[in-house]
This record gives sequence, C-alpha cells and structure tokens, in this order.
Amino acid sequence: MDLTWLSAILVGAGCLALGYLIGTRYPARFLVSATLAKDTAVVGDANKKNQLQKLDEIEKLADILEDFKMVLVVRNDLKMGKGKIAAQCSHATLGLYKKLLRRAPKALNRWENCGQVKVVLKTESEEDMLVLQGRAKSLQLPNHITIDAGRTQIAPNSRTVMAILGPADLVDDVTGGLKLL
Repeated sequence: MDLTWLSAILVGAGCLALGYLIGTRYPARFLVSATLAKDTAVVGDANKKNQLQKLDEIEKLADILEDFKMVLVVRNDLKMGKGKIAAQCSHATLGLYKKLLRRAPKALNRWENCGQVKVVLKTESEEDMLVLQGRAKSLQLPNHITIDAGRTQIAPNSRTVMAILGPADLVDDVTGGLKLL
C-alpha cells in the first residue's frame, strides 16, 4: 500500500516538474494569441539565421513532445482534379520533408516515429492560405507552399498546397478551423 502511494507521488512530481520546465522554457508556444505577430521582411543572411533559429525551436519541441503531424492544406478554389491534388500534395510533402531533412532532423524523426500522420484539409483562396502560413510562421512551425508550373490544369505560378509539420496541438492552432478535403 505504501509503495503505491510513493509511486503515485513520484509520478505526480515528475509530471509537475516537466510541466514547469515546458512552461518556463516555452511559455508563449502553448498560448493562443488573439493577435498574430506581424512578419517582418528580413533580407540576406539575417533572414537565413532567423529561419534556422525558428527551426531550432521545433527541434527542441521534438525532444519533449511526442504527437507530431503534417497537415496539407489544398486550395479548393482552383478546382483541381483528384490526380492533380494527389500530385500537388506529394510535391508539398516532399518539399517540406527535404527542407526538414537538413534543417530540423529531430522534428522529422519525431513525425516519422508517430507514423507519418498526414491530414488533408481545404481552404477557399490563396489569401486564406497565406494567412494560414502567417500563423504557422508566428508559431515557428515549418511549412512549404507548392507552386505549380502550369503545364496541365491550372495557371503557372499558382500556389496549390501548403504543408505544415509540428506538434499536433500547435498545427491544430493554425488549421483547426478548416474542413477535410
């Protein structure tokens, strides 16, 4: 009986310590803000350094959080056929994968260990997609937007699909209001 209480206290203390660590180290990550941080245009090396710092944050989260997923956001207004959507989703997945392979391998590994969860959602316009990208950037979530060459169904340089990868809760903060495709 005493051993049961002792183990319960130790587990509770461990959870409390982990919660304290996460709360002090990443306080803004888990709060949804009504106003999003405005992106500033930074040019050259400073921009690359900033991107690497953001990817460092997702790497740190990969060490402590287990539930990672990728969400693919498809523009519904382009009226792409099923095959075109499949190809564009593949491009977006591969684009983000290649970016993370070099820059955030822990996050990529965490996602792979979660079964490579992918959810496909829809948005109604390019503007809506860019707003979502802004939210993802403000939460420092890696993302990739596929731009089509325009050889088949749609106009050249059309933004077709955005891929976002990260902790499930943070990704849901960005895409939670969207519907399944």
